[in-house]
Amino acid sequence: MQYQTLGKTGLRVSEIGYGGGRVRPEHDEKSIANMIHYAIEVGINYIDTAPTYGSGYSETVIGKAIADRREACIVATKTEAYHPDGIPADLEGSLRRLNTDYIDILQFHGGWFYEKEADQIINGSGLDTYLKLKEEGKIRFIGFSADGPSGGTEQLIATGKFDMMQIHYNLIYQSTCDTFGKRGVIPDAVAQDMGIVLMRSTTSNVFQNLMKRCFPNEMANVDVDSFLLNYSLSNPMVNVALMSLQNTDDVDWTNAVSDNVNARLDLRAIHGR
Repeated sequence: MQYQTLGKTGLRVSEIGYGGGRVRPEHDEKSIANMIHYAIEVGINYIDTAPTYGSGYSETVIGKAIADRREACIVATKTEAYHPDGIPADLEGSLRRLNTDYIDILQFHGGWFYEKEADQIINGSGLDTYLKLKEEGKIRFIGFSADGPSGGTEQLIATGKFDMMQIHYNLIYQSTCDTFGKRGVIPDAVAQDMGIVLMRSTTSNVFQNLMKRCFPNEMANVDVDSFLLNYSLSNPMVNVALMSLQNTDDVDWTNAVSDNVNARLDLRAIHGR
């Protein structure tokens, strides 16, 4: 497993992160825990979850799985509350479910941040509440998750107060990082020394489904998942690519892609720059 420094946090994070978004009550708790234990053993240390994932089930299962491995993990979760009255309550719920007394990274859980949402966070004391919780030691670093670029996302970045950003980026989703034009919210965030964590690192099967539908014979023996993950990791601004690891085989192949640094692509050359 290769490691990166997550922006100004100084945290050494595994390039592959475990994304707990698909952990649902219908999934076997013991199997998930065994997979997480294996992932930690082979070097994955970044774990992302949220209270809304499985209505708290994701945090609960992860909390049990890392109970005796807490110091080996960098745990990131989120709050849907932007208002100072709701943020502490959301955080206390996460602390309880994760069975820990601190969160490494707390993020405003966003989709598309518009001016209203950004104003609530920046001028409605949401950001101040996060910073206060950071001072109290309940959280170590702060960030936000966003589905894509927007005026609100740009406003949050421009504050210079956030330590990291979790956002979409992959082969078919380029709007957050325009390699050709050297623009986008990812370069903007990096300019503020923010760490970058990716969602939908391998297109959430959109590219795979498209290729298999259009070129079923040609794609039969192509390892599309590794190709897509390598593309995302080839962007030097990326620190962590979250993956919804389902079993130990997923841990092994994603780990192998991370370690195969000689396969990394020159994205600037590919994009004509």
